[in-house]
Amino acid sequence: MPHSRRNLLIGGLAIAGGYAALRFGPPAVADLFAGDFDFEPVERPVGFRRITGGDSSSGFDLFMGLDGGPDPAMAATAERIEGRVCETLYGSETEPGVVPMASFSDYNCPYCRALTMRLSKIEEASGGGVRIAWHELPLLGEASMMAAQAALAAKRQGAYVAFHKRLMRMPFGTTPEYLDVLAEDIGVDGARLRADMASEDVRRELRESGALADIFAFVGTPALVVGRTVVQGQIDDARLKRLIERERADGPIGACA
Repeated sequence: MPHSRRNLLIGGLAIAGGYAALRFGPPAVADLFAGDFDFEPVERPVGFRRITGGDSSSGFDLFMGLDGGPDPAMAATAERIEGRVCETLYGSETEPGVVPMASFSDYNCPYCRALTMRLSKIEEASGGGVRIAWHELPLLGEASMMAAQAALAAKRQGAYVAFHKRLMRMPFGTTPEYLDVLAEDIGVDGARLRADMASEDVRRELRESGALADIFAFVGTPALVVGRTVVQGQIDDARLKRLIERERADGPIGACA
């Protein structure tokens, strides 16, 4: 992609991310969870649902080309994974008694930073009863994209979680110099990290997470799928734990069978 076109695309994504943060901030989402859970199905994918009154059925098209048409690579990816959403979303088969969760985040999204730490604590405290799949959805500019690529490159060396946590705590935008320091601190091969950041394998994983976001009609970050329930925006711990227990009580995800 030409540099100018890429910058325009990044700018558009940043606007979409900022819009989502304003639209789906904590107070609005908290109101949705004030009473008992009532659900309604989402249009895509079949077999998933949202809390009644939520707004996750339409949104900004993350993959619309600047020439007015869809991005062919993203469209092809979305078509390819449409029939295996659960596998792409959760990474493996859902296990009996385990509630799978998928988190979509951007390293420069302040709500994502707070939510990621809380999700990690919930997963650790669950004793294996909750399993989180982390998805990179870099919407807020080149630093976000660089951080996402670095985390996925570190994953190829078994260091995704360490990179993910450090990048989420970082108080400034990602730079190549910082990634060199981080690689050395964590003990990964810096040269291999840089090579993997530009690899087709990392680009494929980013496309797949982006295509999932398109299928679920996310308009920004943070976004979650808890079992079969779509959550756009913030959610407090008490309500999230209630939702997890509701998902556990509802049993296996039919769409993932």
